[in-house]
Amino acid sequence: MANLEQVAEWVHAEAPAIGVEILRVASLEGATADSIVFAVDRTTLELALRSQAGAVLANVRQRSEELESNPRVVWVADPRYAFAVVAQQLKGRREAGGVHPTSVVAGNVVLGSRTKVGPGAVLEDGVVVGEDCSLGANVTVYAGTVLGDRVVVQAGAVLGSTGFGYARDAESGRYLLFPQQGTLVVEDDVEIGANTTIDRGALGETRIGRGTKIDNLVHIAHNCTIGQDVIIAAQTGISGSSVVEDGAILGGQVGIGEHATVGTGVILGGGAGVLSGKKMRGVGEVFWGRPARPLKEYLKDLARLKRQ
Repeated sequence: MANLEQVAEWVHAEAPAIGVEILRVASLEGATADSIVFAVDRTTLELALRSQAGAVLANVRQRSEELESNPRVVWVADPRYAFAVVAQQLKGRREAGGVHPTSVVAGNVVLGSRTKVGPGAVLEDGVVVGEDCSLGANVTVYAGTVLGDRVVVQAGAVLGSTGFGYARDAESGRYLLFPQQGTLVVEDDVEIGANTTIDRGALGETRIGRGTKIDNLVHIAHNCTIGQDVIIAAQTGISGSSVVEDGAILGGQVGIGEHATVGTGVILGGGAGVLSGKKMRGVGEVFWGRPARPLKEYLKDLARLKRQ
């Protein structure tokens, strides 16, 4: 629970002159006197003010003389982001750490303060988990994995598993597993979706950069480097030794070949395919298709096919 003065402090806004206590965030339809909602435009602001919500995070661009004195409104530059900030703060105040009795945690695992380990989770020898982390039900964390602070891992995810790397004997055609003895490092504030798998490095490390958000059912192979604040949507697969740089956005079902590079701020549309060894560059540049190419080129190709 927090009062509006604390809420305003979290979102760097001026506090309204009322002492409402806020317990939770809510939708407009489900709002009650102890909840806070958000409004991005004038229409939703009017709906929000007619709701039962105790407070409203509203876009400062909608500020008017008529609404200036409304004690329920907290004016912010980005209501949606401010809403997320408040949700995180309130969540942090309610949840406590602890290890579920059905989890299996090796004796030399290091768990930071207030970290929560869910039912059925398995943490192998030498795993290090930072503070304020949340590991969901049936998460598996293999030896050689290090998680930073405030990492969220949803149910069924597997971290630090053996990479898919084999050496082939040319004479017999048989495959032999190449050593997969490296590490996985997950930096602070990373969130990993349900049933996602991230492999350890072969001889070096796989690294997931600070603040990156990974959806459900994603596979990141051995020796990959994922930068900071990257977004990776569901069913994406990233092959070994590839690099995704800071701020990139990968849509659903993106496929990336080995030793490829997705540059800083690049956007890959859903279903895009990046060939092995390919380098995709350009901050804000959108690539689409298989093989992935600049959006304008991709749309021209579609138009050409339609005319045939």
